[in-house]
Amino acid sequence: MAASQDVHVRICNQEIIKFDLEVKALIQDIRDCSGPLSALTELNTKVKEKFQQLRHRIQELEQSAKEQDKESEKQALLQEVENHKKQMLRKTTKESLAQTSSAITESLMGISRMMSQQVQQSEEAMQTLANSSRTILDANEEFKSMSGTIQLGRKLITKYNRRELTDKLLIFLALALFLATVLYIVKKRLFPFL
Repeated sequence: MAASQDVHVRICNQEIIKFDLEVKALIQDIRDCSGPLSALTELNTKVKEKFQQLRHRIQELEQSAKEQDKESEKQALLQEVENHKKQMLRKTTKESLAQTSSAITESLMGISRMMSQQVQQSEEAMQTLANSSRTILDANEEFKSMSGTIQLGRKLITKYNRRELTDKLLIFLALALFLATVLYIVKKRLFPFL
């Protein structure tokens, strides 16, 4: 029974070391990862799985320590379990930092996406303003053209009014001359002695 317990203790220790190294490697991968978000999430999931396996193996080692017959071996194994638990606590802190880093990265990526959308909206607004400005310039040119036409019309109307006045004056003078001629003829025929 003692030999099988020793083998089990050795296997637990080897697996604890293996999982420990895998967790360290994954935490380093998280630190080095610059995205995308799915890669960070996948690395975080793997770290959690390895921590779960590591915790399970430490619990198995603790159980094996409690089952030891010799008090000295029992205490040595329990001390080893305590050391593993302390190391795991430190790694949990590192994992927490890695998750915080992952959350910050996710937040920054979200901000980056929002900024990209804002830039796109600004570009669209600028395009709309440019189109509006072009429309206003076209309307201004048309207004200038219409203004020129209106001024020409005003000049023509003024000229027409002057000509109408001149025509009325000429008609009045012609009528006066006609009446004067009629009076002269009537005077000569009816009153030749005057």
